[in-house]
Amino acid sequence: MADRGNDPVVVIGLGRFGSSLALELVRLGTEVLAIDNRPKVVQALAGQITQIATADSTDIEALRQLGVPEFYRAVVAIGSDIEASILTTSLLVELEVEDIWAKAISRQHGRILERIGATHVVLPEHDMGERVAHMVSGRMLDYVAVDENFALVKTRPPRELVGRPLGETGLRRKYGVTVVSVKSEGEEFTYATPDTVLQYGDVIIVAGPIAKVERFSELV
Repeated sequence: MADRGNDPVVVIGLGRFGSSLALELVRLGTEVLAIDNRPKVVQALAGQITQIATADSTDIEALRQLGVPEFYRAVVAIGSDIEASILTTSLLVELEVEDIWAKAISRQHGRILERIGATHVVLPEHDMGERVAHMVSGRMLDYVAVDENFALVKTRPPRELVGRPLGETGLRRKYGVTVVSVKSEGEEFTYATPDTVLQYGDVIIVAGPIAKVERFSELV
């Protein structure tokens, strides 16, 4: 299968999420066609994005005129207008855009998008809320779920790990998690090895099943 990572991308909806995504894609060297139905928004971003147009994404002829069917990948970043989000996604499916990423504002909205043909559904507000909740409720410095049941957590080492090589702690056997990286004060993150000796004040990145990294972070 050919690598499609550098293919141009259509971004539809230029609110905070869509505009940030489009600008970051441009920064990474990806050509972007950005579409929004608000002239002031389009005008504000003109010159910063490869191509940008004012158009109604629920009008299939408007999408055809902009050449959307020629794109392999599209992102529907429409926010609170659920009807426009669903209709735009269905039109992209009809236009045979193969890789469709769609923003959802709820799990129910996301399920509908999946049913009509979205390849990927993202819930940025939900994901950020979940991330912050883990940080607020425990001893985590940061939290990123990388799958439904697997996460990376930034935290401090518990007392029982300090001053001993990681290989001698039985960490994975006892807690089911792995320390993958460590940052000592004033230094950069480095990969952790069985010979790594943690100290008070270090910051560690721990990987493992969500329930287990949550329990591990409570040891701090």
